[in-house]
Amino acid sequence: MTRPFRLLAHLLFALTALAGAAWSGMALWLHLEGPVRIAALAALAVALCLAFAARLRQRRLGWAVLAASALAVAGWYMTITPSQDRDWAVDVSRGVKARVAGDLVTLTDLRDFDWHSPDDATHRWTERTVDLAQLETVDMITSVWDNPDIAHLLVSFGFADGEHVVFSVEIRREADEAFNEIGGFFRQFELVLIGATEEDIIKLRTNYRKEQVRLFPVALSAEHRRALFMAYVELAQQLEAQPRFYNTLLANCTTVVYGLAQALKADLPIDRRLILSARLPEYLDSLGVLGGNGSLEERRAAALITDKAQAAGDDADYSAAIRAD
Repeated sequence: MTRPFRLLAHLLFALTALAGAAWSGMALWLHLEGPVRIAALAALAVALCLAFAARLRQRRLGWAVLAASALAVAGWYMTITPSQDRDWAVDVSRGVKARVAGDLVTLTDLRDFDWHSPDDATHRWTERTVDLAQLETVDMITSVWDNPDIAHLLVSFGFADGEHVVFSVEIRREADEAFNEIGGFFRQFELVLIGATEEDIIKLRTNYRKEQVRLFPVALSAEHRRALFMAYVELAQQLEAQPRFYNTLLANCTTVVYGLAQALKADLPIDRRLILSARLPEYLDSLGVLGGNGSLEERRAAALITDKAQAAGDDADYSAAIRAD
């Protein structure tokens, strides 16, 4: 092997070893605690040194040590499985459940909290039966709290009686946990589907967290509205039967909804705006399903509901207030 190729091979080995050690170290740090964490990280450091030492003696031996170490970490990592039974934070302690009988869908563990501050609420879980024959509207809600390109996505379904049901795909935090994007890559959080009233889940964001919340009507046929609602119902039933992990990139509030929306259009195009979720209105507009009048910028301006919600007062009909012209 010529010198340039030997150097390239050494560089490839070093980059592979260091990248693998960084990923493994982060996983061990997030999932282990105390002396066990220290011992595991020390073992990882020893394995990395052995791999480099073996590489100096014989190239293939270095790769063999690296592969054995990777298999050991992967074997441990696969033992981390999602659970339904943890000490959950109260707002995500119950995922919505659904039972279907013809056009009637009964939703249980529907959240209807009365929030007093961003962290304090009177807790109330309810049950509601909705008639899909009376499903009239679909609205997409985006909520920006920091990065203007990243938003949390909620979908609200409106019925003929004026009631709304909102679905939100969220991380399921434990009581002592706070969300972080890095942990979302390493099986630190489960996924939960929250079903809620608008007075709970949207008002929390407009009135108490004071986020930039926008409501966009989505122009769907009755058939497609029903299909999208039922896709959420099926997700609720799947999560009830088998928990799964949240993933910051692959299984978050936007990408999961993208999977659900494929019930409407199987060849729905993948787009970078699925990651830059605050740009979802542009994505829907490119598909021809974003409702409203005027240019896209005019519709974005009209969609902002935070000020309307805060001005409405506690006694107002919240759903009507955020849709007022």
